[in-house]
Amino acid sequence: MKDRTGKELSTQEVLEKGINRMGSIGEDFNLMLLRWVGYIPSRKFRKLMYRLSGVKIGKGSTVHMWCNFYDPTHITIGEDTIIGDHAFLDGRDQLTIGNHVALASSVMIYNSQHDIDDEHFRPISKPVIIEDYVFIGPRSIILPGVTIGKGAVVAAGAVVSKDVAPFTVVGGVPAVKIRDRKLTNPLYRLGRARMFQ
Repeated sequence: MKDRTGKELSTQEVLEKGINRMGSIGEDFNLMLLRWVGYIPSRKFRKLMYRLSGVKIGKGSTVHMWCNFYDPTHITIGEDTIIGDHAFLDGRDQLTIGNHVALASSVMIYNSQHDIDDEHFRPISKPVIIEDYVFIGPRSIILPGVTIGKGAVVAAGAVVSKDVAPFTVVGGVPAVKIRDRKLTNPLYRLGRARMFQ
């Protein structure tokens, strides 16, 4: 038997690939169930289901409807944080989201991508860290290995491929510094999320 690159496989390798495939099918089924949970208009029920699937969610945080996860066991969300509707949170490597963080609608955070220079197109995974009091605007994309510093702001539609310094406002494709944030000692709490979102 051969793999997709044409390499001959031993019986042991075939068995290992079969076991890995069965694990992948189970993980895909779990992700499908989590996607369905996203349609339930009770944020407390969704939060319970996400926690049961392995997402660590702090006190007072809310995940709005239609959020999608990939490997939820590596995702940590701090306290008083709001994850907007239709967000995509990638847990193939560690994803850490701090306290008092606001992710707007349709934000996508990835921590794994394919190596376009590898002859087998293998994945590369790197952790993503979003520190406290960060705001990420709608439809922004955060790429693997990025750290967004405390109090930073990512403008709508930005593609962040490099670290963002604390209290910096960035935007564009790729994201570049626009200015410094005037607020350097945030004390706010995000408050109560909308009931049926």
